[in-house]
Amino acid sequence: MRAARLLLLCGVAVCVARLCASSGPALLRVPLRQGPLTPHSTPAAHRSPHGPRARSRRAASGISFINMIDNLRGKSGQGYYIEMAVGSPAQRLNILVDTGSSNFAVGAAAHPFLHRYYHRSLSSSYRDLGRGVYVPYTQGRWEGELGTDVVSVPCGPNVSLRANIAAITQSDRFFINGSNWEGILGLAYAEIARPDETLEPFFDSLLRQSTVADVFSLQLCGAGYNHNYSTGSSSTVGGSMIIGGVDPSLYVGELWYTPIRREWYYEVIIVRIEVNGQDLNMDCKEYNYDKSIVDSGTTNLRLPRKVFQAAVKAIEAASSTEQFPSGFWLGEQLVCWQAGTTPWHIFPVISLYLMSENRNQSFRISILPQQYLRPVEDVASAQEDCYKFAVSQSSTGTVMGAVIMEGFYVVFERQHKRIGFAVSTCHVHDEFRTAAVEGPFHGLDLEDCGYNVPQTDESTLMTIAYIMAGICALFMLPLCVMVCQWRFTCCLQPADGSDDISLLK
Repeated sequence: MRAARLLLLCGVAVCVARLCASSGPALLRVPLRQGPLTPHSTPAAHRSPHGPRARSRRAASGISFINMIDNLRGKSGQGYYIEMAVGSPAQRLNILVDTGSSNFAVGAAAHPFLHRYYHRSLSSSYRDLGRGVYVPYTQGRWEGELGTDVVSVPCGPNVSLRANIAAITQSDRFFINGSNWEGILGLAYAEIARPDETLEPFFDSLLRQSTVADVFSLQLCGAGYNHNYSTGSSSTVGGSMIIGGVDPSLYVGELWYTPIRREWYYEVIIVRIEVNGQDLNMDCKEYNYDKSIVDSGTTNLRLPRKVFQAAVKAIEAASSTEQFPSGFWLGEQLVCWQAGTTPWHIFPVISLYLMSENRNQSFRISILPQQYLRPVEDVASAQEDCYKFAVSQSSTGTVMGAVIMEGFYVVFERQHKRIGFAVSTCHVHDEFRTAAVEGPFHGLDLEDCGYNVPQTDESTLMTIAYIMAGICALFMLPLCVMVCQWRFTCCLQPADGSDDISLLK
């Protein structure tokens, strides 16, 4: 009875709402256009079973990881992508690797930024699901039609599977000119899949249809790093995605694990942030408002408004030997120096402390200025090195994007609900570009740092419903009195012939 009364009162409240509704010299300042960077979480330390002493590069299922080394291309500003084969016969497409979404979608219509796209009509294995889908990102959106098709990863596990696939027919600020990818591979959980969680994500389909282990790992390196140190040759490889395990050749030192707080995005808990070794001294809940996630499909380190303002103030103070335009800190302007003279030493290290699996301990990942100052190559001349500030303000929580992941080998160990961080081998031979993962650090009540959405109990809802019902009655009572008075007046007036005829019809 209470539930029925609550529904009735809420309905009245909705009616009321509808009624109310009806009634410095070294710097070169370059302005930037606003546009998408992206379409659009025991002992504290764990030595991985795949660590330095365990040199095997083959999973228990027999999958060789060697074939997956260097299977990514791209860079942080435009995204990292892997080649996938879709349909029968196979159509080769470059697909953006995105740990911040859960849909597998490919361009299926001509677009100015696409060199090729998915032709459903040419695939004998395509099956139309008769459903549409719309996906918005922080910047950009797309919509399309859902179906299934046969999919494989040529430089991945030797598995062909039938997966859900969205054929993108319309988009806005999603595809990026020059990025060289034609679709997106959402690697997060079903809870955030569109149009709803009943749509099985690609990785879940892979697990169900094969013996691949429930883990993948990413080494994002950026374009142009020296991959072959023995010969000094340069490579344009973007990194590696190991599907089904961990490759010990891609990291040095130990893997440190932080729990996945909730299986939707890859949500983690940040317990402390330092700039140049100085604590920002904020309530740790502010760092995770309203969530903190690891997202390869986002470029920047994105921070909640209060945290962003405090971090920028600290970075400005630490690098005060040079003056920067205010637009630089807002991501609207670039700074440039003569080639080879970038003063990295004036910029501080940003340290993020993540909750360890031992809940009263944490570990620290150190983010270098070579990560959060992102090189912008398409505007720089041969005589200058230009950079964009890759820390930005967020309205959707903290996002550890690609520029952060580029310093680390990141293991998404879904089977144990944890994410591991270790120092990547991408730049390990460059003493100025080696990040760090260190711990343990002790603290109390670290689990309380997680943000919880305030819950409204039934008594509060009842109170709100009663108040809205009272407001409705206050407005409706005079109207009812007026209607009753009008009806009474009509009844007192003598009826003429026309009224009698109408009553007989």
